[in-house]
Amino acid sequence: MQDWIITIMQQYGYPGVALLIAVENIFPPIPSEVILTFGGFMTTYTSLNIWLVILAATAGSVIGALVLYGAGLLLPPSRLKALLSGPAGKLLRLYPEDVDKAVDWFGHTGLKAVFFCRFVPMIRSLISIPAGFARMNLLPFLILTTFGSFLWNTVLVWVGVAARESWDVIAGHLESFSGSARLVLLAAALIGVLIFLRKRVLCRRS
Repeated sequence: MQDWIITIMQQYGYPGVALLIAVENIFPPIPSEVILTFGGFMTTYTSLNIWLVILAATAGSVIGALVLYGAGLLLPPSRLKALLSGPAGKLLRLYPEDVDKAVDWFGHTGLKAVFFCRFVPMIRSLISIPAGFARMNLLPFLILTTFGSFLWNTVLVWVGVAARESWDVIAGHLESFSGSARLVLLAAALIGVLIFLRKRVLCRRS
């Protein structure tokens, strides 16, 4: 996967960065750590500008988030979980319970979740879906998503600039950390899922 990511970025520059980050937001298994740190490294030996790479990555993040926000608007949670129960879930490495965890997180934190979850592995993509479920106003969603994504992208691009030829080593460590953090966070969120779902059922019955 890393080889074709690098090839796309080398061939297409800023549009390639935007495209890869948009896809990364929709398909979380694609590692943003690799995309952004290599993008930072590329600015040290090509004509690519650091801040334009960051802006391209942020544009891609917003595009990907809008796609998932739209999915939340159009697909009820039950339908989305049914889709993730099949081949689509295996392809994306997402499971029906991940939807409940993202919805639960959003239900507890509201607007703050859209911003702060941009820094949380896996959840940063999924949080756009419950925002759509909740019919969150589009303007604050875009503002919070853009600002949070900009900060995340800025940090990783500058890490790539600082690491230079060692960017792939740093990206590997970041990927490992992201995987471990994801497991811990999802396990913690699981505790609140049943309570959240029970409240939703009771509200619908009342």
